[in-house]
Amino acid sequence: MSGTALVARIGDQALAGPLGSLDAYLDRVSRIAVLSREEERALAEHFRSRGDLAAARQLVLSHLRFVVHIARGYSGYGLPVGDLIQEGNVGLMKAVKRFDPSLNVRLVSFAVHWIRAEIHEYVLRNWRLVKIATTKAQRKLFFNLRRLKKNLAWLSAEETAAVARDLGVSVAEVTEMEKRLAARDLSFDPVPNAEDEEAYSPAAYLPAPDADPAGQVEEAESADDSTDRLHGALSRLDERSRDIVQRRWISEDKATLHQLADKYGVSAERIRQIESSALGKLRGLMAA
Repeated sequence: MSGTALVARIGDQALAGPLGSLDAYLDRVSRIAVLSREEERALAEHFRSRGDLAAARQLVLSHLRFVVHIARGYSGYGLPVGDLIQEGNVGLMKAVKRFDPSLNVRLVSFAVHWIRAEIHEYVLRNWRLVKIATTKAQRKLFFNLRRLKKNLAWLSAEETAAVARDLGVSVAEVTEMEKRLAARDLSFDPVPNAEDEEAYSPAAYLPAPDADPAGQVEEAESADDSTDRLHGALSRLDERSRDIVQRRWISEDKATLHQLADKYGVSAERIRQIESSALGKLRGLMAA
């Protein structure tokens, strides 16, 4: 069968029309026929020799089911399967572009590397807010350490050494990656909830936009000076006036005029007069 005829035949089974959900996409992909070795070779040669994008498109379409199968293997990372499939499809397209049919290797075997590479990059970019693996050794550890750990407990010294030996990395690198895997992202500005009314986060330690260190120091010194002046002025009042002011204005358990009147055996109006006179003296003393 010629490349053009094969394109037309597979095109009838292509992803035509809008797909409303991942389930609809998976159903449509599963209906696309798998190419035989001869059909695959004919399309690949057509694309390689003539640059026929329609042939490349059919090579991609007929292998979408394999991308789904590979992407589902990464569902344990908590990322949307649809996004994993999309990234895998990018890898598949890169593989089709580089595929050489003369090597006598099936496209699916050649494409696995490219599909996994794109999915790996997506997982590393999105698994955490901060990228968890940057070097080649860290990338290898990230995917293999999760699989090698049989439970959520920390690895023993013997297990750590075994993992390092199997993966060809140092013990220190295994320990560091284990710490990174166990860590959790901290929200920059979390929303308080019923269980944790005081949610501390990096945002809580940032200064206000209008904060001025010089102004804050000046305000603190002014408050301390006012406190010192108040205590000095109070010490210059007579004992009864000082007690009335403290009980009426400074104490946490503030007294009423009638309570103080009963204490000193005078009328409530007399207590009010003493209070007013004492406050006037305090203002004068603090202003001096």
